[in-house]
Amino acid sequence: MPFRKVQAEKLSTSVIRQIESLILRGILRPGERLPSERDLAERLGVSRPSLREALAALEERDLLKTKASSGVYVADVLGSAFSEPLIALFSSHDEALFDYLSFRRDLEALAAENAARMASETDLKLIDMVFRKMERASELRNPKEEAALDAEFHLTIIEASHNVIMLHMMRSMFDMLRKGVFYNRQVMFKQRTTRASLLDQHRAINDALQARDPLQARQAVEAHLNYVESAMRDQKRIEHNEINARLRFDHEQHR
Repeated sequence: MPFRKVQAEKLSTSVIRQIESLILRGILRPGERLPSERDLAERLGVSRPSLREALAALEERDLLKTKASSGVYVADVLGSAFSEPLIALFSSHDEALFDYLSFRRDLEALAAENAARMASETDLKLIDMVFRKMERASELRNPKEEAALDAEFHLTIIEASHNVIMLHMMRSMFDMLRKGVFYNRQVMFKQRTTRASLLDQHRAINDALQARDPLQARQAVEAHLNYVESAMRDQKRIEHNEINARLRFDHEQHR
């Protein structure tokens, strides 16, 4: 018979599994500092030697990193998703921008559809809370906070879809977005796009999710990112036209 005696799991192994699970589910984020050894041991209900053994094992697996006189941090597990040369290449070619938007549209539409079906009540409360913060930031006309909350809103929806592979992939993509590799939200304010219209698009996404309407959630995300793509294409055309206009202007000045 294919049975073996059940063996008690070491406390350090239980700690490892719990911390790994928190990292996998995106609850513990890259760069986040863990509580002090004493505090963490108390929270987990284990001895400090057992905790040290677990932390050492996780550090060997490159999931945690100890900084001298600072503490233990979640390692930058997203850092290897794209190399620095590839990121630089992305930032210098328009093709990458529009491929990125297409990729986001496909995955985020699926995430929103799944979130409408699978999200817990707490997930939906969190999405709504982030959206309310977006409303307040829009009223204050704080571009930096608006951009940060925009990214947080989309990532919160991806978290609510409960697909850990998609979560870590998209966090890596949004990290590049925050660094301005693909586009700056302010570019959109240079033309017909306004704070109100962008906020309305996010409101439509939130409303569909709160109503648990998978189709409407998918369509609202697609409509939003189609709008963003259209605005970016318009801006690229404007920039191209300006270059040509300056050439004509300079030529006319020296005739």
